[in-house]
Amino acid sequence: MRKILLFIAMLSQFISSSAQDPWKIEVNKVNAHGYYGETVANGILGIVSSYEPLQVQTTILAGSYDKFGRGEVSNFLEGFNFLNTHLYINDSEVSYDNVRNYSQALDMHKAVFTGSFECKGEARVSYSLRSLRQLPYSSLMVVDIEPLKDITIKAINTQRLPNGFHNSNTRFQTIDDRGTIIPLMSMEADSPTGRLHVAACSDILFPTNNNKPVLTIQKDDHEISQAFTLTLKKGMPYQFAVVGSTISSATNPDPINEVKRLTTICQLNGLDNLIETHEVQWTDLWKSDIIIDGDKQSQQDVHAMMYHLYAFLREGSRMSISPMGLSGLGYNGHVFWDADTWMFPALLLLHPEMAKSMLDYRYDRLEAARQNAAQHGFRGAMYPWESADTGFEETPVSALTGTYEYHITGCVGFAAWQYFCVTKDEQWLREEGWPMLQATADFWLSRVTKGDDGLYHINNVVGADEYAQNIDDNAFTNGIARANMMYAANAARQLGLQPNPEWENVAAKLKFINKNGITIEHATYQGEEVKQADPNLLAFPLKQITDRNQILADIEYYSKRVPLKDTPAMTQAIYALMYARLGMANEAWHYFQDAYKPNLLPPFGVIAECKGGDNPYFITGAGGVLQSVLMGFGGIDIDLDATGITQTQSVLPKHWKKLTLTNIGPQKRTYTVSR
Repeated sequence: MRKILLFIAMLSQFISSSAQDPWKIEVNKVNAHGYYGETVANGILGIVSSYEPLQVQTTILAGSYDKFGRGEVSNFLEGFNFLNTHLYINDSEVSYDNVRNYSQALDMHKAVFTGSFECKGEARVSYSLRSLRQLPYSSLMVVDIEPLKDITIKAINTQRLPNGFHNSNTRFQTIDDRGTIIPLMSMEADSPTGRLHVAACSDILFPTNNNKPVLTIQKDDHEISQAFTLTLKKGMPYQFAVVGSTISSATNPDPINEVKRLTTICQLNGLDNLIETHEVQWTDLWKSDIIIDGDKQSQQDVHAMMYHLYAFLREGSRMSISPMGLSGLGYNGHVFWDADTWMFPALLLLHPEMAKSMLDYRYDRLEAARQNAAQHGFRGAMYPWESADTGFEETPVSALTGTYEYHITGCVGFAAWQYFCVTKDEQWLREEGWPMLQATADFWLSRVTKGDDGLYHINNVVGADEYAQNIDDNAFTNGIARANMMYAANAARQLGLQPNPEWENVAAKLKFINKNGITIEHATYQGEEVKQADPNLLAFPLKQITDRNQILADIEYYSKRVPLKDTPAMTQAIYALMYARLGMANEAWHYFQDAYKPNLLPPFGVIAECKGGDNPYFITGAGGVLQSVLMGFGGIDIDLDATGITQTQSVLPKHWKKLTLTNIGPQKRTYTVSR
């Protein structure tokens, strides 16, 4: 614990004194050592900041998968960095090594990343990055230059072929729109296996259409650039912007022409309109907010978690979220139970329309889940542990999770029922929810085994605690299977249909083990260390353990068995949630902090998966912590009898004065908790 506290103290040195601004995380001195970039994203296109000025570290395009360099399963592709720009001042290239007073900041309310610096007493420069919310395949960089003396600048916008791509083609063309000349620099290529065709296009926007600098073009098969040179007078500020788009054949059959169209739209809309529309849409998202009175740092931290959750998904996309969102290639961009169990509930309360996309993603892959079940000798639908674009299993064969971590199927069914409980959307239930609930419930009937004890058992699984492999009667697996079958029966009755009587019969007779007053994780559990919460999830979110003393005994027992390092953050978030509901403010506050503070990485405090880890941004952990605030401290509850959103008794940390939750659920209600 001492090492963790020292790490937190070290992290605080990276973050400026303005860290407690509720909306802005500012780093007053950028340090390249140990730099973990911040992500600006719009639910489809993620761009990750670099310590190098005017550069993008990584570009991620949601839904675009191929097999390249990361084993024999599909993975997110690192896309075209079409915003990257090199700036020269008096023939000297601007770089991290030769600038002074270099600061960066993330404005979460406006979803804009900014940087500013001074160049050898010759100019002050600032730049900003946005993934445009209104145009999901487009992003924007704006550069402002304040000359401190007469200078000559040269700016070069470059696109390079990503590693492993081939069959590339580079182009430069102009469009004349009634005297307005629109230059379009583009690149297209096949992904490493040829599975996808990917394209990008970028354009330099100048302050006016008159007296534009002449663009110089250089290109070959692997790189294309456009550059301009301009003399600036002392004290006369100058602004230009780079705007661009990228798309793949995963979502459009004609990527090269579509990116040109999108970039042309950006050019004709104009810079001010692009920024204003982007900010209006983010302002609308932030109408659903969590407001903490009495703790500025927690307020900023919670806003950061909400920002990333909002940034990694968008309404109507029919996509879901990987554990690392759009922040990089972590976990290959695959979708796990992380989405359905840890991220989905918070989004369901804050933005049900966005949460629906995650269920649409599962519904669109229901047929693949049916085939997956049949291939393994089961009935119904068996969802894969790791899912990408096809909906078939994408887990590397070296991991037993893909073969035995069956609880994911129940998590999908449970999420579907939660969505109906909150929205009461019976049409959706009939068309999408019921088919998923029915098929997943049928899977469990074919997966259980009836024992000589007259009870049903689910044998040979990997638990939610993944340290427990090839075990029988895992607490959470049995619990989520029970929930899946019970709520499938409820859904049938809601629609006036006859439920399969075996669902509730089997659910009532599933085996659970309690020894010496403790809910036992699995049949052969002997008190070993656990990777993450497993039996504790029976109390929340499943609500199958409701006795206060039992809940408390289980938390106290298993909290002593979670290692201090190398375990994901969600366990502590669940402890914080349940302690808050139990009225134990000190314990709730301890685990709230422990769920993410030791996982923060410099300089922006992005969340790693584990304490001491280095793979941000772990949106799974953020989803768990947001649940601890919404459903723990805030007492918001999803009534599983389909009566909607309610508020249960809870307690705030002792120094929080008030918690306000705005625009919650479809009815957009406001809930408060005060001390």
